[in-house]
Amino acid sequence: MLFYRAALPLSRRTLNLTARTIRAHRTRTGSRWRRLDPAAQALLVLVHLYKGEPFAQVAAGFEVGTATAWRYVRETTSLPAEQAPALEQGLRRARRKGRAYVIVDGTLIACDRLAADRPFYSGKHKQHGMNIQVVSAPDGEPLWTSWSLPGAVHDTKAARVWKIAERIEAAGLAGLGDKGYVGLSEVVFCPFKGRGKPQWKKDADSDHARLRSPGERAIAQLKNWDILGRLRCCPQRAGEITRAVLVLQLREAG
Repeated sequence: MLFYRAALPLSRRTLNLTARTIRAHRTRTGSRWRRLDPAAQALLVLVHLYKGEPFAQVAAGFEVGTATAWRYVRETTSLPAEQAPALEQGLRRARRKGRAYVIVDGTLIACDRLAADRPFYSGKHKQHGMNIQVVSAPDGEPLWTSWSLPGAVHDTKAARVWKIAERIEAAGLAGLGDKGYVGLSEVVFCPFKGRGKPQWKKDADSDHARLRSPGERAIAQLKNWDILGRLRCCPQRAGEITRAVLVLQLREAG
């Protein structure tokens, strides 16, 4: 195996947050000696999450065993995921900033599955994966991500599972969603469907698209972490990993 020097385009504040979280967890659980100190373990996990390097490669770079790297990642990922904001917290954050609405969108976290695993297959995306719901601010700041559901679950059903519309209404906000949310709730505004629409509907759809488009930026920020490009672990961990990435990305954005 060859070795080389590489850079990780993350700030030190993100590394410090992760290291502090690990250090507090070790103190709380009375953990004994570890091969890597909290800072080194934090860096190993960030490399895996941001660059998507396989366990064997990242383990070799930090001179630990593959199983040790796997345990470090599993342990560390669960810690920031527990700190991820609840939907109500994200909506309150939007209200404090004077936002009148939020953007609701869904994304698929691809995973390696067999063609026979129908619950994981998304007909929309034509691949296997897990459905994650994302709520973002009008400027594209991610506010909240859900836990995961099988990729075959439609965005409208997923939104109902997580009671997104009800919570948006309770917060006194409105929501903007794509055509996948038509029929969800009167509080979530969607584009008009069909062809041959009158001009006023076309104008309304154009305005809707202009307001909703920053929501794509929120998902792009999360998927800039290569681990979310395609999971090589249990698909059920998609929600935990996405929520951990959300906490780290919010920290990175300052």
